[in-house]
Amino acid sequence: MLVSLAIGNVVLIDRVDLAFGPGLCVLTGETGAGKSILLDSLGLALGMRANAGLVRGAADGKSATVTATFIPAEKTAVHELMSEHGLETPGIGEPLILRRTVDSDGRSRAFVNDQPISVSLLRQIGDSLVEIEGQFATQGLMDSASHRTSLDAFGGLQGLLRQVAKSHDIFQKTQAALEEAEIEVAKAHEDEEFLRHAVGELKTLDPRPDEESQLADTRALLMHGEKIVEAIKSADTSLTSGDGVEDRLGSAVRSLTRQAELAQGRFDPVLDALARASDGVADALTLLRRAMADSEPDPKRLDDCEERLFALRAAARKHNVAVSDLPALRARLEARLAAVEDGGAALLALEKARDDARTEYLSGAEALSDKRREAAVKLDQAVALELPPLRLEKAVVTTIVERRAEAEWGANGIDHIHFEVSTVPGVPGGPLARVASGGELARFLLALKLVLHRANAVATLIFDEVDSGVGGATASAIGERLARLAEEVQVLVITHSPQVAAFGAHHLRVAKMEKGSGVVTIVEDLTQPERREEIARMLAGTEITDEARAAADSLIVEHHG
Repeated sequence: MLVSLAIGNVVLIDRVDLAFGPGLCVLTGETGAGKSILLDSLGLALGMRANAGLVRGAADGKSATVTATFIPAEKTAVHELMSEHGLETPGIGEPLILRRTVDSDGRSRAFVNDQPISVSLLRQIGDSLVEIEGQFATQGLMDSASHRTSLDAFGGLQGLLRQVAKSHDIFQKTQAALEEAEIEVAKAHEDEEFLRHAVGELKTLDPRPDEESQLADTRALLMHGEKIVEAIKSADTSLTSGDGVEDRLGSAVRSLTRQAELAQGRFDPVLDALARASDGVADALTLLRRAMADSEPDPKRLDDCEERLFALRAAARKHNVAVSDLPALRARLEARLAAVEDGGAALLALEKARDDARTEYLSGAEALSDKRREAAVKLDQAVALELPPLRLEKAVVTTIVERRAEAEWGANGIDHIHFEVSTVPGVPGGPLARVASGGELARFLLALKLVLHRANAVATLIFDEVDSGVGGATASAIGERLARLAEEVQVLVITHSPQVAAFGAHHLRVAKMEKGSGVVTIVEDLTQPERREEIARMLAGTEITDEARAAADSLIVEHHG
């Protein structure tokens, strides 16, 4: 719900701070007072187009600023939208503040809860919070793209729609996999001779993982074999020359053992250390002799190692890959060759998977289409009941559900959906904006919104001069329906009709006043006596009579008791 609107330096508005409550809020005022400026200002905060012409005092370098504060009643689409864009979301009952500034050169900045965002994101957030209906609106039901979502929500078809979207995703993925495989097979056929030769070479070479590093280590060892053997022999001589280290350790052990009893255990740690040393020397000699065997110069083994290493590196250069990637390359090339040799079996399997997915998608989409046609009939019947009191008794609203060409099928199904109206019996219908006149259009939108509002998650509806061109009983019927809508969502209406204004739970009056050397627009939140005077003015014109006041009292009492 919109709870406040602060406007600064917008056209005729110097500074205006407005508070809004639930229910029906009416905005009245004489023609030219600036009611449309309020809508334009709110539009700025909702992300609509901005230009330097909206800035009051642009010549003095001033900026226009509009701040709209909302209190979402629960987690809604706006929270999901903000989370998707990495924005901190307000808790339930906490304010959601949209702010827009426009500089004197027309450049603008947008913020949500003081977090800078793009104007396009601000527009998406604004569209999820407020819907403006009227002959000059570009969103809501005037946007034919919303007609499909409106019908689906009215019919409670979201669950079936999600199933269709899921099956469409599977269909798209299987189609993409088939197309990719067809490209690969076609390319493989073109490269068949190369593939056979390359696979044959790699099969003969038979590269193994980590083979390059192992061969490089062995080659380095064999190339320095003489130096390594010389070091081993020198170490062996040091350990075994003369009596040898093992004999000397044994002699030390025997000397201590003979007197161990007299030492009363003092030799035990020494004897343990000598035993470990003796074992270590024996292990060292064993390892030295094993290393000697491994490192003995072997020219043939060195040649074989180098030949293998150079062959692997040559193959890697040929295919422009690392040596370590040769096994994976072999697997890929073998798979491509298999695709040529299997006679298209893989393609047939993918085609079957694609066809099965298409059948599954189409089955769900046709079921959704049937449900949409059922919902369309109910929607048209419900709207037809609202038309006569709005002086549209000869009009017909028809929900058109048409099957699209297959190339246009998508996650939302196979249907194109739009609302058409006919205002003259026997004359074919057409789109809302093209067939209905300004006043009729606003009333058609009201009738549709009365039926569809429960299917719409937007908490604030704004109607711009929905009573244009009507009066008396028709205006009263419009006011009654706006009040009915306002029992479930917040409704703001700009009106010239006293009958509509009398239904308001809140009443704002837009007027002009002299300020300094110029004229500014002001907005007043009317008290009950002031409201009576305003409705009387709307009834009588410039000169308010006692009869007009009495009529205003009668309207207010009639609608509010």
